[in-house]
Amino acid sequence: MPYIKNQFIMKINKSSKIFIAGHLGMVGSACWRILEKNGYKNLIGKSSKELDLKNQNDVKLFFNSEKPQIVINAAAVVGGIMANNIYPYKFLMDNMLMQNNLIQMSLENDVEKFIFLGSSCIYPKFSEQPIKEKSLLSGYLEPTNEPYAVAKISAVKLCEYIKKQFSKDFISLLPTNLFGPNDNFDLETSHVLPALIRKFHDAKINNSNVNLWGSGSPLREFLHVDDLASAVLFSIENVLPDSFYNIGYGKDIRIDELAKLVQNIVKHKGLIYWDHLKPDGTPKKLLDSNKFNSLGWNPKITLETGISETYSWFLDNLGEYKSKNFE
Repeated sequence: MPYIKNQFIMKINKSSKIFIAGHLGMVGSACWRILEKNGYKNLIGKSSKELDLKNQNDVKLFFNSEKPQIVINAAAVVGGIMANNIYPYKFLMDNMLMQNNLIQMSLENDVEKFIFLGSSCIYPKFSEQPIKEKSLLSGYLEPTNEPYAVAKISAVKLCEYIKKQFSKDFISLLPTNLFGPNDNFDLETSHVLPALIRKFHDAKINNSNVNLWGSGSPLREFLHVDDLASAVLFSIENVLPDSFYNIGYGKDIRIDELAKLVQNIVKHKGLIYWDHLKPDGTPKKLLDSNKFNSLGWNPKITLETGISETYSWFLDNLGEYKSKNFE
């Protein structure tokens, strides 16, 4: 099905006021960069200290004052297996508070377009591969990321119901595993790829071996965050027929192969040991992104190029690196 050129062209243009929630994070900053590069001149961003998205009254006052025409929800409490296990309540409650406040205030203030950025983790653990959008709610979730997934599912359904009930341009983009500049490299809360970069870098500096969780056999798909940002730009400039779309790279890789790739890029010379007593998580997770690809969008950054660029960014920012656990 071909995409529909934006019917709100007189309302949405390069001067439209765009609020990027979470603009300092990996996804939000990538969206900011690509919008700015493409001539959008009226971008708004607020840090968590300036605007607490968990506080309904603060969000209401912000919308009443700023009146954004487009809202991109890139704000979330994120982390890997360990963080989800340690902070399940926080992952569920904080994400629901932030996204619900943004969705409700966007609806009440007649926002022209709302883009919710979800995650592929919302799909059942044993979804048919590659995972199609129709698999949502068709089975049990992966227990190690259930709190985060439940929150994201609720937002995807809210956007779907708003589109259906109120005919509003509210959509969700569901990216696969993301990586890139401004990623979280904290070993307690990071996802697998930035954690590998950090572990191999530290091991190279310390001239030590690397211990990794699990068997290394699970398959994962990775997408550079700048490719996701290009999908967001595409979604702003077009009215999409459905309410949610998978956004993936189209290929997956075994975790042990990924580890060797990162090891080579970082130039670590030690050994890799796998702790088979630790959980692997979902055995395979590859998205079927054909529905979105058929509209005219495709990723452009290869995994090896993306990792090399991300490691260069990590090295450039290592001196001022700080944990970004829940920001």
